[in-house]
Amino acid sequence: MVAKSPVFEKIYRDYLEQVAGADILSRAEKLGIQADKDETVIPFFSKSFSVSAKGITDPEGNTPTHAVNVVLCKYLLIFSAEELQTESPQMPAWVSYRDFKDAAPFAGAFANNTERAIEGKFSGRLDALKTAGKSLGGYSPDIDLSHDLSMVFDALPKVPILLLFNDADDEFPAQCSVLFERRAEKYLDMECLAMVGWLLADHLIQAGENDNYQIGFVVPRSVRRHLNAEPRTFPIC
Repeated sequence: MVAKSPVFEKIYRDYLEQVAGADILSRAEKLGIQADKDETVIPFFSKSFSVSAKGITDPEGNTPTHAVNVVLCKYLLIFSAEELQTESPQMPAWVSYRDFKDAAPFAGAFANNTERAIEGKFSGRLDALKTAGKSLGGYSPDIDLSHDLSMVFDALPKVPILLLFNDADDEFPAQCSVLFERRAEKYLDMECLAMVGWLLADHLIQAGENDNYQIGFVVPRSVRRHLNAEPRTFPIC
């Protein structure tokens, strides 16, 4: 259900106005999306969303949560082809969230709500995590990694996520790392990248608890805590 707060509704309408005034067609190919003069279609965690001046909906006409709305709009607005060209080819392909320059204010919450949350729910349940990951469109990376589970999720066309997980054994507890490509900061700001990680963790946890789970629009638990915060402290991007 979409948040009824007038603050969030104003933010939503402001973003739709900015998107309507932006030259989306010129950046559509670089963003990996489909766009015409009236509508843009963005895949987000294996589900397609339509963005237009009228609003944001899924194929069934449902309106997503405020967090998803913000991430989709910022994906359309932040990208700069000029900035992307400044990226050094020597930059590492995958980095942790805390490695991004402006991540510090959200690094602790990201670790707790994403990596620690996955560790806590899937310790001793490696098969359940594999199944949950596949249900969300996860697939094996094209590099060899020495982990019990490594899986890539296409959160957005140009913002993949790499999940690394080692299950608990007699000597060590379960360990999870959620990594982004270095270039992800060219497409989303740190607040939105944090929300993408929280959404992934909550969807995995819900899929692990419910065999029939499908990505929906109930606000995930970790994101809900921030939606209920004061506007000045909520990461509204």
